[in-house]
Amino acid sequence: MASVTFKNMYRKYKHWKNPGEELIAVSDFNLDIQDGEVIVLVGPSGCGKSTTLYMLAGLEKIDEGELYIDGKLMNNVEPKDRGLALVFQNYALFPHMTVYENIAFGLKPDELPEAEIKEKIDEIAKYFDITHLYDRKPRQLSAGQQQRVALARAMIKEHKIILLDEPLANLDTKLRLYMRIELMKMHKKFKSTYIYVTHHQAEAMAIADRIVVMKDGVIQQVGTPEEIYKHPQCLFVAAFMGYPQMNFWDTKITEQDGGIFIELSGTKIKLPEDKTAQAAAYINKEVFAGIRPEDLYEDDASIKRFKDSVMQIEVEVREYIGDTVYLHFSDPFSYGLAVRVSPDCPAKSGDKIKIAVNPDKIYLFARDTELAIIN
Repeated sequence: MASVTFKNMYRKYKHWKNPGEELIAVSDFNLDIQDGEVIVLVGPSGCGKSTTLYMLAGLEKIDEGELYIDGKLMNNVEPKDRGLALVFQNYALFPHMTVYENIAFGLKPDELPEAEIKEKIDEIAKYFDITHLYDRKPRQLSAGQQQRVALARAMIKEHKIILLDEPLANLDTKLRLYMRIELMKMHKKFKSTYIYVTHHQAEAMAIADRIVVMKDGVIQQVGTPEEIYKHPQCLFVAAFMGYPQMNFWDTKITEQDGGIFIELSGTKIKLPEDKTAQAAAYINKEVFAGIRPEDLYEDDASIKRFKDSVMQIEVEVREYIGDTVYLHFSDPFSYGLAVRVSPDCPAKSGDKIKIAVNPDKIYLFARDTELAIIN
């Protein structure tokens, strides 16, 4: 078993300018991680995700709260005795050692016979396709090769828990995608508990069983990738998860002839019946309205289908990404607007086009708390 429990955990630092003031890097962190789960901590730089990982590893002090691994309190247990391995963003290979010696280093405390050590190294190195690199030093390796060596060193003892701190951040896009798949294959093979830190939301969505979204040291939401993407509990999560980000408008909820409406880019849109109960408490109040780029449409069939919620926009930027095109536009009362269209759509910068809004896909967030009203 390799379950992990964070209970009301805090990490605090003295302010570098004012020693009497505290900076709270992680605040009241609570999370239960099941054996064999892939948990991804995601958020912008400085949100506390790596600090949380290092508290688990024993490299950062736990100022308040309790940490349990398999039900055993770990607050004062030495890092080497916690039964976990850590892969750093910069790989942290020993520059004076060969690839073989770097991998073998993880087995040193076990004092195994040399023949058994070689057998274990050969097995893991073959899996990572690095047997031909045994005699090289880290400086003679590419970034991808260094990454595979670091992962092999972490995996060779089959630790119950593997901690990965932005392990793919230094790789180019193609290699990053390749190694992402390899990490998922490794998890299937070794069945360790993975706790993975990244600021790359697409990476988090691709590999996680559950995602922990953090901001300013505080958990904003925990859920499966689908729950996080489709049902964000607050404005920050809605904006952070997804590319391009969710489109947002400043708007007001109004009532007219028994219906409840919002206005987006000059178009009054009636909310569906199943959304009116949540919105009714905010009538005549300012709110944030959100809709994802894939829920705006420029094709004739959709414009006909959603004829009562059609907007006219002027395209500012056309972003071509192979099988997908994003048209970016702006509005005085909006933030970061984009619509996903087919590559066949001819619209370009400066063109004025009609787009239809699917009212069923509208999100609403309170202006004061930024919590979801409709998600």
